[in-house]
This record gives sequence, structure tokens and C-alpha cells, in this order.
Amino acid sequence: MRLRTPAAVVALGVAVTVLSACSPSVPRADPRSAQAPAGGADVDPDAAGEATGQPGGHAAPQASTGLGSPAVSASPTPPAASPGGGVRTGNPVAAVAVPAAGRAVDTSRPTRTVGSGTPASCTSTAVVRAVAAGGLITFDCGPDPVTIEMTATAKVRNANGPQVVLDGGGKVTLSGQGKRRILYMNTCDPLQGWTTSHCQNQDHPQLTVQNLVFANGDATGQRAEGGGGGAIFVRGGRFKVVNSHFVDNRCDPTGADLGGAAIRVLDQHDKQPVYVVDSTFIGGSCANGGALSSIGVSWEVLNSTLRDNKAVGEGANPARAGTRGGGSGGAIYCDGNEFSVRVAGTTIEDNDAKEGGGAIFFVSNNRTGTLRVERSTLRRNPSHGFETHPGIFFQGAGNPSFSSSTIR
Repeated sequence: MRLRTPAAVVALGVAVTVLSACSPSVPRADPRSAQAPAGGADVDPDAAGEATGQPGGHAAPQASTGLGSPAVSASPTPPAASPGGGVRTGNPVAAVAVPAAGRAVDTSRPTRTVGSGTPASCTSTAVVRAVAAGGLITFDCGPDPVTIEMTATAKVRNANGPQVVLDGGGKVTLSGQGKRRILYMNTCDPLQGWTTSHCQNQDHPQLTVQNLVFANGDATGQRAEGGGGGAIFVRGGRFKVVNSHFVDNRCDPTGADLGGAAIRVLDQHDKQPVYVVDSTFIGGSCANGGALSSIGVSWEVLNSTLRDNKAVGEGANPARAGTRGGGSGGAIYCDGNEFSVRVAGTTIEDNDAKEGGGAIFFVSNNRTGTLRVERSTLRRNPSHGFETHPGIFFQGAGNPSFSSSTIR
């Protein structure tokens, strides 16, 4: 994504409450902005510059048997960190209808179960083996919430599907211990097996994570496919998140296009969207995308909360001279060409971007992408460098669509 300098810069500091489809009338732009404020000059379609479209290379019933090893790596989880025990994930004050494709998967008849009824049986080794084997995976770790401290990243084997579902039943936290990424799927990674001749566009595996907490994942130093994805990295197939909680995840603090403290996604089958439903993202930090990040991928973020996440890089994209780049998309960072983002029934608040888009950074290089915000609240999301709307930097088709939402 490249930014050009508009003829004028308009400052702003107003709150906009949107009650019907329209655009805020007094947006702020930075001198690095490629788009004039809404209602201003037309966007130059030749200003895109960066060709990023396709990156190179990359409460369920419990069963009684499991894959546990004798090593103890599970411990009680504080209730506040778990979606179980009465702690609800997502946005409790707003609701929009969730399409069938975005709903939880039925795991009442699991293919395999991690654990055999005790916390000690729920180990990192058991999780890694279960994810590699695929299918519908549940947990049986005893009656209380547990944290499984991951000593290795769980990796999806591309031939072991077509569905891979991890369902924590609202009682399981997977922790990267601040040392490693937690979950990885890449249909173009030969180490995980090529299953088609078109790895960047295949309908499997279909990975779902639901009723889980992902905490303290860290992808710092991971360079494959550009890095990012502190808790989860996905390329290819299909992916969705339901009723899950992401807490204090990390990835590299610098990088022009690197992002996704919680989740990084590249490629989805036939450009279908990633669904994020009834989920919460708190305390993430990365160069870009303190919660979510993608290139050329569409998103449906429904009935969720994204709070206190940060894009901490410096120099934007492309990186200014003397910087290593980044700092955009305090909560959400999306780049590429043809893609769409829909945020509905969602609260995005108190996120921070050192450069642009304290809440959402959205750049469609060929200006075909669309952003819709419906029945949502975006507030207190400072952009310390540039924005086109409060908390949003947008370059795409026309202007973002806002309906029944508060943007301030």
C-alpha cells in the first residue's frame, strides 16, 4: 500500500453518530494520506503502487478418551480469562444475525478428545497430536477451567480434514507462554503436505476454533509468509472463530506489512470471508493489526469486542526513510486488492495506532474493496499519524458505509 500527498490536510476532532448509511462529514487526513476526506477530491487510482494481492510461498459434550501424555502442563485458569464460567465473549450489548457459515460447528460427536478427565492429561503434546490428526477435537480436562501451556506450535496437516475443529467447551486456555505461536495452518507449506495443485485457493482444510481462550501467543521472529499471527496464522482453506477470547498476544513490533497480534490470514477459498463471531480481542500488540491482519482476505466481524490493542510500528507502508515501517490498524489491518470487511454488532474501543487507523486500517490497492460498519460502536481509537474518518484509514471503493453506528 502506498500513500500520496493530498493538496490539503483537514483536521478534525468531532464525534459522529451515524443513524443511517452515510459517511462522517469531517474526517481527518495526514499529509501521507492517499485519500482526501469524504466529499473531497477524487482518489487517484494509479497511486496504489504496491502489488500485494497474493503473497508468495505461505458448550460441547465431553468424550471420555484422549491423547494425553503423563507430563503435567495444565493448570487452573482464572475465570476472567475464560469464555466459560459465566464469562461471555463477544459484545453483550449488540447482536446481529449470524449466517450459517459463521456459526459454531456441532462437536457433540467428536473425532478425538484431548485429555482423559484430569488437568494433567491435557498437555501441549496432546493438543499438537490432535490438531495434526484433524477432525472434530474436544477437551476432557476435568470440571474446572485449565490452561494448557504450549511447548510447541500445533500445526494442521493439510491432508487430515477436511474439517479441523478445536472446541474448548468454554473451559480451556491455550497459552503460548510468550514464547511461540499457538496454532498454524498453511495449505502452501510443503512441510504440512500439498494436497492440490492450487494451494492458494482450495476449500480444505476448514479450520474452526470455538469456545477457547488463546493467550500469550508470540510470533516474533517468524519470517515464513511474512510473519505475524501471534496466536493463529492461516493461509488457504477456510477459517472461522466463534465464541473465543484472545488475550495479550504478540508479533514483531516493526514491519511495513507484517501484522496480526492475534490472527493473520492470507488467502481463503474463492475469496470467502473469515468469520469472527461472538469473540473478544484484548491487549494485542504488533507492528500492524493489534488484533487482526490480512492481505487480500475478506472478514465478517460479528457481535465481537476489540479493545486495548496496539499497532506499534513506525513509518507506515511503504516504510518512511529511517524507519522499519508499520504502526497501522490498532485493531484491524487489511491490505490487498479485492476484499471486503463487514463489522456488525461489534464494539471497537481504546485501540491505538502509532501511524494510521486506530481502529481499522483498510487499503484496497486497486480501489475495489468495501468497508461496512453496522450497529457498531467505534470510539477512543486514536490514529497518531493519519486517518480519513475517526479511528479509520480507508482507501477503497467510494467511502465506507456506516449504519446505526457510533463513530468517534
